[in-house]
Amino acid sequence: MPGQEPEDFGAEILSEKSRMIPGLPPYDMDEQLLPRQPRSPCCCLAWTLLIGTMNSLVFLLNLLLMFVIFTVVLLPTIVVVYFGFQCHSQVLHSSARYCKSILDDNSSSALIILGFVIMSPLLVVAMAIYCSLARRLQLLVCFQPYSLALYKGGRWCHPGEGALCCARGCSRQLKAWV
Repeated sequence: MPGQEPEDFGAEILSEKSRMIPGLPPYDMDEQLLPRQPRSPCCCLAWTLLIGTMNSLVFLLNLLLMFVIFTVVLLPTIVVVYFGFQCHSQVLHSSARYCKSILDDNSSSALIILGFVIMSPLLVVAMAIYCSLARRLQLLVCFQPYSLALYKGGRWCHPGEGALCCARGCSRQLKAWV
């Protein structure tokens, strides 16, 4: 081996070790060893409706949470743009006292521009808050696959994830090959 470079020597050892491992074991032993039986057509339809309803409710919950967060975070932008459009003479030209005494066309234009300028960073903040909250509550884990409707013996949650909507009997041990 005097003619080999050190990099070649390390690659040779790595390839020898990889030949010694015949193959990786199944990803999830519980699901791989037990064959799953297909459901009857009526049972499959009922489970499909149940899972579809549950996934729709989870989607609506996520949508409601996103709407509330974006509304609260973007409230300053909404207010500033609203007053800018309300008091501008070319748009709505309200007869309110503050439009006549405080805001003229130039200040209304400035409010509109300010509202649209601060909207971009507030959108980023709102999305970061929603993503952080959805990750912390694990709301996206609550979506169930439709294979539960097709086959008997599936689980209602994914192993290793303890989301709010998952059954309590699920395993909390993470199984992944890295």
